[in-house]
Amino acid sequence: MTKPKLLVTGGTGYVGSFTVRALQDKYEILIVDNLLYGHEDAVPNIKVVKLDLSNGPRLKELMAEYKPEAVVHFAAYIQAGESVTNPTKYFVNNVSGSLNLLNAMVEAGVKKMVFSSSAAVYGNPENLPIKENQTKNPINPYGDSKLMIEMMLKRYHMAYGLNYVALRYFNACGAELDGSFGEDHRPETHIIPLLIRAYLKGEEFIIFGNDYKTKDGTCVRDYVHVLDLADVHKAALTALFDGLTTAEFNCGSGVGFSNLEIVKSLEAVTGQPAVYKFGSRRPGDPDKLVAGVDKIKDQLGWQAKYSDIKTITSSAFKWHKNHPLGYNK
Repeated sequence: MTKPKLLVTGGTGYVGSFTVRALQDKYEILIVDNLLYGHEDAVPNIKVVKLDLSNGPRLKELMAEYKPEAVVHFAAYIQAGESVTNPTKYFVNNVSGSLNLLNAMVEAGVKKMVFSSSAAVYGNPENLPIKENQTKNPINPYGDSKLMIEMMLKRYHMAYGLNYVALRYFNACGAELDGSFGEDHRPETHIIPLLIRAYLKGEEFIIFGNDYKTKDGTCVRDYVHVLDLADVHKAALTALFDGLTTAEFNCGSGVGFSNLEIVKSLEAVTGQPAVYKFGSRRPGDPDKLVAGVDKIKDQLGWQAKYSDIKTITSSAFKWHKNHPLGYNK
């Protein structure tokens, strides 16, 4: 039987590469990526076309040539802090690039998309756990860009019959359980890889703030293992092929871990103390962010399997210990 064709944007990145590897048995995959931040070594044996989504004409040609049955759209810049100081970069790449992609899909008659959105669309939430229908009030241009794309998807569905699932990630983390593939952002801004790198180098790690209204005074976040995120893309694609038209889902564990719990988890995995101290708060950091996951459980039958703190930390530690230079080993 012929496999359905997928076009995957940003498929050499962190979540994208894990998802591509999880989908390759069921789908024929073509990756489109500008390769500024991704790693081709993360997607062995998958064809990659080096192409920036700013090149609308070439994107339309490729879409017409390849004729995918669905698109999985990861390609985006993701650093929230950078987006505040350089919003142009985020609106041009994330929003304008997505518009080019949508127009290429419409012209080629491609009617299905799974979109990599973000919990950043909520901003500082009104209530916890965060439900999909809560007010959307992003606090940075990165979150604005993701919300704008969701709005475009709704309008393209209404006007052109483009069906989509928007997946709002919480904190993606972890690695393959054997440490063979993992997280390699440059620059890195996520707490778990930064903590592990500091530990492996014998450096002191700084936890930003210990006076939050949480059980130990440090920020609490919902961490979702990248293997679980790869699995949810499978479920979303299956739902689209089975006739789902539009949906937005939170992708999280539904459980929060504090920064200090992450440190203690690494100590438990390694059997050695970590060197850390508390620094000042970062402006705008909420006390606690946890996903409401009832909707995705009910409608997609999905829930996190690998997002316990031990699996997250131990898999990430294996990756960074075995690949101190990331994919540039």
